Amino acid sequence: MFSRISLLSGAIFMACAATTGVSAQQIAADDQVEWQQNYDSAVRMRVPRSVTPILSQQALNATEEMISRYRDLVARGGWQQMRIATNLRVGSRSQDVSALRQRLIASGDLDPSVGNSPVYDSYVEAGVRRFQARHGLNTTGQMNAATLQAMNVPADIRLKQLEINVVRLRSYSGDLGNRYVIVNIPAAVVETVEGGAVQSRHAAGVGKADRQSPIMNAKITQINFNPFWTVPASIIRKDLIPKMQKDPSYLTDNKIRIYNKSGQELQPQQVNWHSNEATNYMFRQDPGGDINSMGFVRINIPNPYGVYMHDTPAKGVFGDDYRFVSSGCVRLQNVRDYIQWLLKETPGWGRPEIEQTFASGARKDATLRSPVNVYWTYITAWATPDGLVQFRGDIYSRDGLGKLVPVASDEPVPPQEENFYN
Repeated sequence: MFSRISLLSGAIFMACAATTGVSAQQIAADDQVEWQQNYDSAVRMRVPRSVTPILSQQALNATEEMISRYRDLVARGGWQQMRIATNLRVGSRSQDVSALRQRLIASGDLDPSVGNSPVYDSYVEAGVRRFQARHGLNTTGQMNAATLQAMNVPADIRLKQLEINVVRLRSYSGDLGNRYVIVNIPAAVVETVEGGAVQSRHAAGVGKADRQSPIMNAKITQINFNPFWTVPASIIRKDLIPKMQKDPSYLTDNKIRIYNKSGQELQPQQVNWHSNEATNYMFRQDPGGDINSMGFVRINIPNPYGVYMHDTPAKGVFGDDYRFVSSGCVRLQNVRDYIQWLLKETPGWGRPEIEQTFASGARKDATLRSPVNVYWTYITAWATPDGLVQFRGDIYSRDGLGKLVPVASDEPVPPQEENFYN
């Protein structure tokens, strides 16, 4: 699709051709070549969807090869720090754009042949999109604070990230199973893998820096449809008590009930919310995908940390760059596709049965015929056989390389996001 400016420019050139003796056919042919070059550039710089799992021998081999390339890049000086505007976009004209071109060329995100123009054109936009995709950022093609922060991480730090993470990848170089799930916490992404290839990817919401998702190997054993949610003691103390102090109707509005040790239901006004009395009770949220913190489904993973995977009614988080929002559990985008894959070998649980159970609102459990291995990992840098290298922010500061934490969105969190903790 051509921009309005391109079409207007074409019309102007056609008018000029009548007075200069240049044929309209020649101008049209030249324009078509230019449009084709722009299109080809965008296609070349696009990051394809890889079927290579993050945890695989292929990714390990590619990462080892990328380390060699980055050692050479660092030896040649890497790239320069940039102090440029963060509101650059297509049509911007500035010397900042020239600096941006050089930065994109240095990391292989822009073809060196496109020159040093100060205009933010389709080539630069394609290069920025490619860079953003490789760093787990929304591919807007426009500069912003998060993109500039990622660009200003020095090449030698990126090399060290690769060297640290190749050790982590080697620890998973054994047989992970024919069917398994990868949760990469820094990337806030979940992969389902079968026969050595990624079957699906899901954006995820993972633990905040102060409520971290654990690194662990476990097995997925059961799907709970339309579950209750029992509020963990830590969340009662850190979240429910302060919220009830501010808004006495909070529990009622969110269909959270209080029970004493005898199983008797209490009313919110019976509890002293200006003390820790509430920690003596059980808090349970009614089922209902529109409000329950686990949405329509919980995926059970027996483990010593008490964490699990689940749906969420707060879908907006999956469109954010910064998805470190939970208290340790993992929220999943497109959970229906995910559990369909998990249950594909379990008789009686095809997509029609799954949809029917969702729609019914009834509490129901499905035990997997064969438990599926799941690996909660911490990989902040890796490469794929097509020569692409991926980097993510070190949200839990495990790489030991200083502040490599992604910039959170400046947009305020919608009120409904604050209601859901796991």
